[in-house]
This record gives sequence, C-alpha cells and structure tokens, in this order.
Amino acid sequence: MPAGTSNGLAVPEPRLSQLTKIVERVRAGRRVVLTTHVNADADGAGSEAAVAAWLESIGVGVTIINPTPFPESLRFLLHRDGLVVDVDDPAAPALINEACCLLVLDTSEENRVGALNALLDPAKTFVVDHHPPGPAVVGQGGVQDPSAAATGELVYDMISIAGDDWPTASAIAAYVAIVSDTGSFRYSNTTWRTHAIASELLALGVNPEEVFQRLFAVVPPRRILLLREALARLEHDPELGLAWMVVPKQVSDSIGSTSDDYEGLIEHARSIEGTRVAVLFRETAPGETKISLRSTGPVNVNRVARQFGGGGHVKASGASVKLALDDAVKQVLDAVRKEIELTRRS
Repeated sequence: MPAGTSNGLAVPEPRLSQLTKIVERVRAGRRVVLTTHVNADADGAGSEAAVAAWLESIGVGVTIINPTPFPESLRFLLHRDGLVVDVDDPAAPALINEACCLLVLDTSEENRVGALNALLDPAKTFVVDHHPPGPAVVGQGGVQDPSAAATGELVYDMISIAGDDWPTASAIAAYVAIVSDTGSFRYSNTTWRTHAIASELLALGVNPEEVFQRLFAVVPPRRILLLREALARLEHDPELGLAWMVVPKQVSDSIGSTSDDYEGLIEHARSIEGTRVAVLFRETAPGETKISLRSTGPVNVNRVARQFGGGGHVKASGASVKLALDDAVKQVLDAVRKEIELTRRS
C-alpha cells in the first residue's frame, strides 16, 4: 500500500509530509509521552488513546501525562491499566525528561497545556492539532491543520502513513475523537472525507452502537441534575440570537458535578431557534470562571475567546478567566454582543 493511503484514501498535502516526519520520530523512539489540553475532551483523550495503542503495538513505550486528570468517562478507551500518570505524580518529571519524544495532541498553545509547559523540552516536542495556531506554540512545530474535522482525523492519517496493522483500540479511540468533535457528524466541519474515514474505522472493528452507548446513552444522575440547574438559569436574547447559562460553584458542588458532566451541556442553549451564539459560564473557584462559546452560523467565537486568553475554533471556543462569575458574565456577553453586531454589518 502506498505511503499515506489507507484503502486509497490519500492523506492531503502538506499534512502528509509533516505527519510523516512525526511518524518517523515516534517510531524510532524507545518511549513517548503524550499529552493534551487542560480539561481534555473526547478528541484530545481519544487521540491520545489511539496513538498509545498503536505505538505500544509496535514496541514503543508510552505514557500519557495530562495537565488535568484524564476523563473518567473516557477511560474505556485506554487499552491497558497504568497508561496514565498524573501530572503531580513524583514520577512525571522524570518520565517526561527521559522520553525520546513528546507529542502534544489537540492543542498547540502554551496556556492550554498548563503546568506541563514548563516541563516540555522544545527540541523534542511536536504538535498534532486541528485548531488554528495561537500566538505562542509549544515545541518546534508539527501539524496544525484546521481543515481536519478533528485531531482524531490527523491521528487516523498518522497511523495510515505508518502502514502498521491497526489495533482495534486505536480504531475505536480515533472514531470516538471524530464523532465527538463533529457533533456525531452534524457540524459544518464534517466532510466527505470525515465519513470515509469513519467507514474505514468501522471496517476495522468499531461498533457504532457501543460507542453511542458509552458516549451518550449512559449518564450518572448528577448530570441530569446539573442540566436541570443549568436550564433553570438559562437566559435568552431573541433579538440578537444570544443564549447563555450560568452555573455557580455552590450549585455544582451541591450536585457533586465533575468536568465530564459539562460535556455537551451548552448544546441545549445553542439549540434554541434563532440562536447565533450560546455561552456557558461555569464558576470553578471564587474569582475564577470557565467560559464555553458555541456559534451557529458565521459568528466567530474564537475572536471572543482570544480576548480573554482562550482559543479554539471559529464555532467552538473557550477560555478560563480570573474573574468573579458576575464580572465574567458581563464582560463576555458584552464582547459577544459586539461580535454578533460586527457579523451582522459585514
């Protein structure tokens, strides 16, 4: 099979040449450390799990060290126990230092890898990411290709370029990454190639019903309670097409919510008819607020997120700010309103 193809599905240039260099580097290593952004989502965690299973199948040792805990709801993607080491584990710095290569997946920005940034050696750190590049990129580069539907698509390309047999665990994890970041193939980043890749992953042993059950059909009761509380605080500006939800820390704490429970919560606000932008405000500590922004249509919420030190996609971005909840709500909504008006005039 020619390099860069899988059943005839070619890897686009210049993605091919960049990914080939990374594949050669990680294949030649004895041990690779994988990481992703803070509060890992299914694209970041799924990409890590897919790469880990592939590398260990060809004899390369792997450790996953993330700036925040690996999501409990996604641990079913890990092909073995002991793969993840917490960043505050005393062994973490030595594992990072001894690694031949450090692979940062689903982000490229220093502020998105948290405390890990100080431990990453730029000379051996590479990025595989589908977000637009930010102002400060970790390592010496790699692949930053916003044309990819998900980082899971880039991981699919990596393993295809390598030409090794696909571990089933890698296929499942890559599929989960793509399903998640395309909104189950509903978002505008979904292309014919996205569906072609999904088809090949199904042929490699992915069971879509099992994936659906794991991702969407089984949730702890606290997630439903969180949804109830968030909907009770839902506000809507129908003239601008702006909807937002606010979750104070005391509410989250009383339910026992985890970061995993917020996955997909904002979509309930975005689904309101006529909504251009949806925002979720989550108080994480006194004076600290996490913001999630989603757009339906042409409004660029990435520009809003970057005003507050965050980033992401044009239609899906976020930020964590050192602001009290009320201040964060006011400042972010003001910025969103300006962006909506700017889009209206253009």
